[in-house]
Amino acid sequence: MMPASSATGDKAPPKQTATNASATGSLIIPQIAIAVFTETEELARTAEAAASDRRLQRTRLTVHGGGLPAAIELYGKGPTPNLIIVETTAENAALFAGLNALADVCLTSTKVIVIGHRNDITLYRELIEQGIHEYVVAPLDVMSLIATIGRLYKSAGAQKLGKVCAFFGARGGVGSSTVAHNTAWSLASSFDSDVLLIDMDLPFGTAGLDFNIEAAQGVMDAISDADRLDDVLLERIMTQRGERLSILTPPLALTNAYDLRETDFNGLIDIARSSARLTILDLPHMWTAWVKRLLTDADDVVITAAPDLANMRNVKGVIEFLRSTRPHDSPPKLVLNQIGIPKRPEIKAPAFATAVALEPSLSIPFDPALFGNAANDGRMIGETSARSPVARSFDELAHSLISGKAVSRPARKGINALAARLVGRR
Repeated sequence: MMPASSATGDKAPPKQTATNASATGSLIIPQIAIAVFTETEELARTAEAAASDRRLQRTRLTVHGGGLPAAIELYGKGPTPNLIIVETTAENAALFAGLNALADVCLTSTKVIVIGHRNDITLYRELIEQGIHEYVVAPLDVMSLIATIGRLYKSAGAQKLGKVCAFFGARGGVGSSTVAHNTAWSLASSFDSDVLLIDMDLPFGTAGLDFNIEAAQGVMDAISDADRLDDVLLERIMTQRGERLSILTPPLALTNAYDLRETDFNGLIDIARSSARLTILDLPHMWTAWVKRLLTDADDVVITAAPDLANMRNVKGVIEFLRSTRPHDSPPKLVLNQIGIPKRPEIKAPAFATAVALEPSLSIPFDPALFGNAANDGRMIGETSARSPVARSFDELAHSLISGKAVSRPARKGINALAARLVGRR
């Protein structure tokens, strides 16, 4: 029959319930063909939804009715795919007879997952002994199905993949790069995490200025030599800022046009995942195919906006885009920046949140002296004023990206409404 699984016979068959998207966010499932054979409408809907998820974008997933008998009939006439997933309600004798018949028409390299409706440890052990690669108990949600597939293609000694977080400004000039750079610095300095910051604003990026660094190589060197790019080459072209923060700066040359293809960053992002615990993508404020692709594929998205009408409209549009392209992921994190500019009318945070249907994770006050001094010195807020509420805000945002939990904002008394929205002490 199919090659034996490495699963042990002592563990119980997995009962699949709702799975947090962050648990599967960094899964990389290879370019394989998957066929799902269902007996119930519920699993058919789940499989169809999984087929459009970003984590399975490299696969070719098809859904068929008829369960195990349909799989046997189909593959008696043609080659089997890399992975077959069959749902069954058959009793033991009929089930094993059907699986043996399927084995007769399967390639030895084909993996098989059985989705059953009985939480039976004895059945589970017998299936594993027969060479079934996994047995899971219905019902499954989309993320549980994806996680089950991912486990089959993650080798025992595989390096743990890091997360990718995309920072995007609702409009130009709202401070998305400042938020991204300070969060990256906080992750590296306050949480001892290996962080890679990639400034993707190729003609006008500010990472070099903000960190006071001059780099001979950067982003364009990484993507222009994609065929040779590996972790060794990536390390060579990165610029170190401290022990744990690595930075890829843009070329800042206006002699060339940067007309990039949607897939130009794929190789870089794949290598980055294996090189750092968290990769920060500082995206430019533009709406191109490659920007949309990076927003869709990121594990987390942080949107920075100012509290005005145009920003509110743009945030709402970006959120709607992300909900349509990332239906099984957590919502983006919203940062309201430049709060309290003198004499500027602004939309209050509660009204902004109601309009975009997303509560802000952070609200950062307008403080031109603090941010201006840090920028002029090529330093981060945490280096300039480590005890300031703004520095603590970046720490809280950094912690939420590592932990996958919402930013903590405990209630505080005796301060004004604006300060109450800042992240309190942990």
